[in-house]
Amino acid sequence: MAAGDRTGMDTAEAGAPPPDGRRLRWLTILAVHVVAVIVWEVLVRMTSLPAFILPAPSAILATLAKSNYAWLSNTWVTSIEIFGGYVLSLVAGVLLALMFTWSRLLTLAVFPLFVTLNMIPKVALGPLIIVWFSYGIGTNVLITLSLCFFPILLTTVRGLKEVEPDLLDLVRSLKGSRWQAFIYIQLPGALPYVFSGMKVAAILAVAGAVVGEFISSDRGLGYLMIQVQAALDTPAMFMAVVLITLIGILLYLLVVVLEHLLVRRDARISS
Repeated sequence: MAAGDRTGMDTAEAGAPPPDGRRLRWLTILAVHVVAVIVWEVLVRMTSLPAFILPAPSAILATLAKSNYAWLSNTWVTSIEIFGGYVLSLVAGVLLALMFTWSRLLTLAVFPLFVTLNMIPKVALGPLIIVWFSYGIGTNVLITLSLCFFPILLTTVRGLKEVEPDLLDLVRSLKGSRWQAFIYIQLPGALPYVFSGMKVAAILAVAGAVVGEFISSDRGLGYLMIQVQAALDTPAMFMAVVLITLIGILLYLLVVVLEHLLVRRDARISS
């Protein structure tokens, strides 16, 4: 059998879609979004709905040209809160998961406490966090962290426990340290679970930052939405929602790209 035939069979066996198939899928997704926006524009113009009820997409985009909304600075603040809280939750979640796998006593004593704390509605915690730490970017980062942390912790603990015990025994027999076992054995094996939790956390990160800005803030897209709500400036509210959504999509796509770079296709966990 020719080498080219074998390569083709290997690709098919791996389940990877051909480049043309991926391109068609992305074009289809883009086309659906474009058609939805066009239908939205046409329906608003045909029904002559007031802008404060449902503005047309063209009216929403027109708000970007108005400097009084400070779109750039508010988007930057919300991005910092989302990405900052997300990165901190990732570091804290992975490190604590590692500690739980190293110490059974710590798992029995502390892990149930994290489960209980996770059951507390984060919206209820928001005012308390503001009382303790005042308000601002740092506080909203903490609120974002509180939402993102547990999914990453839970999935990482599961992934670290799924590693083959024989591999860990081999590292111990070679006088390897716990840290070496984590870096070379546990972490690579747990990556599919880590990325599964990271995808869930990416969605929650957006909610955390916006909740913080809704409760008490003087900057950010959530804060801007509260300000324009009093004037029934619905186009600006929609534009803020669009920008928040784009930040969330960017974060999610970055996670997906990293997963494609670091995790084999057949080892990925759908989520």
